[in-house]
Order: sequence, then C-alpha cells, then structure tokens
Amino acid sequence: MEPLQIFKKVGAIITDTHVVYASGKHGNAYVNKDAVYPHTKDITSLCSMLAKEFAGAGVEIVAAPTIGGVILSQWVAHFLSELDKKEVLAVFAEEETSSSGDKKRFFKRGYDKLIPGKKVLVVEDILTTGGSAKKVVDAVKELGGTVLGCGVLVNRGGVKDSDVGAPIAALVNIKLEAWNESECPLCKKNVPVNTDVGKGREWLSKRK
Repeated sequence: MEPLQIFKKVGAIITDTHVVYASGKHGNAYVNKDAVYPHTKDITSLCSMLAKEFAGAGVEIVAAPTIGGVILSQWVAHFLSELDKKEVLAVFAEEETSSSGDKKRFFKRGYDKLIPGKKVLVVEDILTTGGSAKKVVDAVKELGGTVLGCGVLVNRGGVKDSDVGAPIAALVNIKLEAWNESECPLCKKNVPVNTDVGKGREWLSKRK
C-alpha cells in the first residue's frame, strides 16, 4: 500500500475544516499523524519504507524530536539494523529553553555521549515549517555528529533541504494552504476553529 493510501485509510487526512497549525498559521486541511500511530502495522510499514530510503548510507544512529518521533526513531533504526546487518541505535531530543531564552532540542539521558563522530539520520513525522527537525539537526551537529539526511512521513509545507539543514526524503509530499491569522478567510467568515486537532484549543484559550 502506498504511504498516502495508509494515511487516508486511517482517517489521518482531514479536509474542509479550520485548523491552527503549530506555526500559528491557519488552514483548511490537516494531516493528523496521531491517527496513524495506534495502528502498529501501518506505522511499521511506513518506518520500513523510510529505512529503505537510507539503507546502505552508513547510518549509525536515528534521532528524532519528542514525542511522536520517538516511535519513528525506534522502528526506522530497527529496520535499518536488519537492512544494513549492523546495530543502528535510536535516540531522541527533548525541547527545553536554553540559557539564551530560546527553545532548543537537547540530547539527554546519556544520548549526548552517543552522537559525537557518528553518522546520524534525523526522522520526523510531519514537516510544516521544518522547525522541529532543524532543531534536532542542529543538536546533532553541535555534538559533533554528521547528519546524513532527514527522513519524514509527510512534507506538507513544501519544506526544502535548506530549511532543515539536511537532505529531505519524504514518503508523501502535499501542499496545504496556510494563512497568517490576520489574512485567514475562514476567520473572516467566522468558521469555528477545530479544537480536536492542531493547536485550535490553545489558540482559543489565548483569545479568552
């Protein structure tokens, strides 16, 4: 089954709605990655496809941002270990506020000791702006690791390699419209914001 068919089968492609994305922009469609994760057969199939994209590239570690990315890093590393016939490790980077006040990704729990000098594949579920993936890429580079690429399930923002700092390999590429709040046609029509997916609930709470 093709990757896009898997997303459609589990109801992960939501259209004709009014959503607020993590970037703060508004849109009329959403890719709900959380609808895929409960289906272990489907998510492992997707991870196997991602692993095949990087088989033979010399990946030693698969790294991802929390939370959903942890699942991806585990399974992609598992399949790469089988394909490359060597152990490929899986780690994740957590978000914290740095000393300068910026939100960054950090490898903790001893994972920071595994990164230096290693060839790393960064994986992510959905790319909207590429911000989370870039933070992981930056964290790997700061520790002296080499990023071979960024494997993603869906690139829905037209994100480019330069946006994340590594070559992107996406199973699905779709372009969804996104508007700044001040320009959102759905807001102008008073279409209710979807509070079940995206950041709609948080957006509404800030407005109250």
